[in-house]
Amino acid sequence: MEAPLEDETPGGALAGIEGLDLGVELNASDEALTFMSSVEPAELLKCVFPDSLVTVSEGGRDLGKFSVTVEFARRVQQPCMLLHAQSQGAIDDSPCGTTVTTYLTTELEVLEEDYHEYVKETIMESVSYPMSDLNGLVTEGSNLLLMRLLALRKEVPEHMTFISFDQGLHIIHTTFSELGLKQLQVGDETVEVFGVERIVDSVEDSPTTWQCYFLADGHMASRVQVGSPVTMRLLQLHSQLEKGFEKIPLVWEEDMQMRSKFLDRKEELKADHASYLRQHPEIRALISDFLQFLLLRKPNDVFQFAREYFLPFESRRPPEPSLKAPSP
Repeated sequence: MEAPLEDETPGGALAGIEGLDLGVELNASDEALTFMSSVEPAELLKCVFPDSLVTVSEGGRDLGKFSVTVEFARRVQQPCMLLHAQSQGAIDDSPCGTTVTTYLTTELEVLEEDYHEYVKETIMESVSYPMSDLNGLVTEGSNLLLMRLLALRKEVPEHMTFISFDQGLHIIHTTFSELGLKQLQVGDETVEVFGVERIVDSVEDSPTTWQCYFLADGHMASRVQVGSPVTMRLLQLHSQLEKGFEKIPLVWEEDMQMRSKFLDRKEELKADHASYLRQHPEIRALISDFLQFLLLRKPNDVFQFAREYFLPFESRRPPEPSLKAPSP
């Protein structure tokens, strides 16, 4: 399932097929919009880390895994957040899973999301909406980042209702509420976790409720859909995994400003190199011929072979200017 969210057509319509007219206009609550606008870059920095949970049945059987990564990226020259989530498992011994890739602005606005769910076959769907209808949108991908932020604040504002998409790509409401603190067993330790509940409405089906609990540092400790016999949970605390290793200080990749400068420079170099290659098409031909000749001969001494191959080109070099001072 793919939900393009970019304003790519004249008049603000989204790319894709015609949108659905449900006859009812749904809006995000003021509290939800206020929360999105209140997010600071320092908070986003704390959200850049991976999560990995195992999926288990009621009897404790290992069914698969669930992982989430959040990092800084660039999309069409714009600094943004990149979230990638993946769930893998099996139903009646048939492989199944979900993959979500989401690009968001630092204000949590969704730029693009690719959502793929498979059991035995993959069905592609597309729908378009005007951007004016998507203010306060939270998708399958962006809700995971939003819950990290809520967990780090340890507070969920009341009446926190966003708009989202259901399985049929209809616009619906999704509401977040606080579950408070509780004790949870993770590995050999009992830790305090903060809970966030997400209720997703649906036009065609009953609402779906998800409950997630987070550690103090924002890492997810458990995730479950209410009514499902399957639970996703953390097997071991990250502090236990890192025990015995020296802590690594903040590196440049985790600094938003430095990473942005790096990506700018990277794109600048790529464009410069591509321009040079276009101006000198003989480079590709020269390298291609050399590699073909090399693979045909397969010499033991590659350096000597390269020297002999390129030696005839020496005569085509223009004479170098003399560096000696002229005689008086």
